[in-house]
Amino acid sequence: MNQQPPLVDTHAHLDFHAFEEDREQVLQRAQEAGLVAVLIPAVDLASARKAVRLVEKTSNRAPALFVAVGVHPNSVAQVWQGRATLEALQALAQHPRVVAIGEIGLDYYRDVTPRQAQWEALTAQLELAAQTGLPVILHQRESLTDMWRILEDWVQDLPPNHPRGVLHSFSGGPNDALRAVALGFAVGITGPVTFKKAERLRQVVAVTPLEHLLVETDAPFLTPHPHRGKRNEPAYVRYVAEKIAHVKGVDYPSVARATTRHAWQRFRLPQPAPIRPSSSGERP
Repeated sequence: MNQQPPLVDTHAHLDFHAFEEDREQVLQRAQEAGLVAVLIPAVDLASARKAVRLVEKTSNRAPALFVAVGVHPNSVAQVWQGRATLEALQALAQHPRVVAIGEIGLDYYRDVTPRQAQWEALTAQLELAAQTGLPVILHQRESLTDMWRILEDWVQDLPPNHPRGVLHSFSGGPNDALRAVALGFAVGITGPVTFKKAERLRQVVAVTPLEHLLVETDAPFLTPHPHRGKRNEPAYVRYVAEKIAHVKGVDYPSVARATTRHAWQRFRLPQPAPIRPSSSGERP
């Protein structure tokens, strides 16, 4: 019997090509590390469909797999088609294992999509989240000023019980983290928190209440120490949780249990159960 504390990796791109050769072994290692669930965020419609097919094939195993559907800001320039894209996402969102809209947001670091187009796609997908009652997974890179403006407008019209979502791989400072919490968002912490020079991110962890933190890998990217430089995978989310425990001055099992409980509540994860493949896994 697995005696590891339960963990949820709330952001791992298991649909990516990096896992094609050994995805089953990756999931086995995740289970051995104590993971009870992994959330796979899409970056476009193709990856959303692939992720849905993946969870349908693995519906009877642990860790349980769930999906977020959305168009990443760096994909908007290539794939965004307005209403047609939104209708496709809305159809995918009806799948029983789709629990969020994401990965969506703003990216001014790569800046491969014109900013106006990023704003329009983000606003439209936030509206989709409001319509479907789903939380959002937000990518924010060198874009927090505009992100706050858009999010503050969005939350004003949401019902109090609507789950806000998470600012994935949080890139702001301590004051930004408190602002996120005040707006009802979770703060997602990834592998860089383990890096020697990531003192600012550890300050974010220090000021953010544990019940507002989520642990993520962003696999196959952002691999934590001591595996930095290699492909990341969900099992490594334990290093993120361990670093949070160190910063907070609490034991690792407490962080594991708290972030797992938070993930289940934040994304309203259903109890894993066999599901039948649906047309949403192919062409919505």
